[in-house]
Amino acid sequence: MDGSPCEAIVLRCTDYGEADRIVTLLTRDHGICGAFARNARSSRRRFGGALHPFSRLRITWQTRRRGGLPQLAEVELLDGAHGLMTNLDGMALAAYGCELIMALWPEEQAIPEVYDLLRSFLPAAASSGAGETLRLLMELRLLDAAGLLPHLGHCGECWAVLGAGEYRFDAARGGTLCAACAYGHHGGVVVDALTLGSLVRLLQVDPLVFEGIRLSPLTVTQAGELLHHCVEETVGRPLKSERFLASLKGV
Repeated sequence: MDGSPCEAIVLRCTDYGEADRIVTLLTRDHGICGAFARNARSSRRRFGGALHPFSRLRITWQTRRRGGLPQLAEVELLDGAHGLMTNLDGMALAAYGCELIMALWPEEQAIPEVYDLLRSFLPAAASSGAGETLRLLMELRLLDAAGLLPHLGHCGECWAVLGAGEYRFDAARGGTLCAACAYGHHGGVVVDALTLGSLVRLLQVDPLVFEGIRLSPLTVTQAGELLHHCVEETVGRPLKSERFLASLKGV
């Protein structure tokens, strides 16, 4: 990484020692990066309180020392995401989106489309009351961007075209299964063809648009279960932020 400024969104902050902070950033130019912010907690003059989750920044790097994290030289706050600080549900959803990005991509791989996606998602999380719809949209779009979304509109094993009715969906077996391929199989989730069709159509929507999308209760429930299953199968471990989301729902 050179010393030229770049845009970044704070994914996570961890206090280090007496005064420093380690920050995980999603940058537009370099993807996910860890950074060391010296004296971030003891000197508000240097970083001005900008280093907190979900903030959008313009940052300048110091030259990386061999074997160590790159250091932040300068930070300009572009968007403090203040709407999330007063919305607990939105904050939990934003934290989940950030953690999912960290789980799906390695560090220092340029993913500008994911940066743009997160930049659109965060204000929607701050203002939207449709948390379940917003969550499934983010999961769907992130899995698709990562190339990890299983087959939806046809059988993932024999590629048969699907008609009306209910189907079994199992990410471990490639996605939706036709009746013949699903015979005797009980893994995954059961989903209606209407829900599968809705998910296919959602993939045609501009991925930066989160507002104004209305889904039926059946689609929200079944698509939420399907995508949760995909995330579990892909990530292979529970996400901490997901437990926080569940606790807000009283689950």
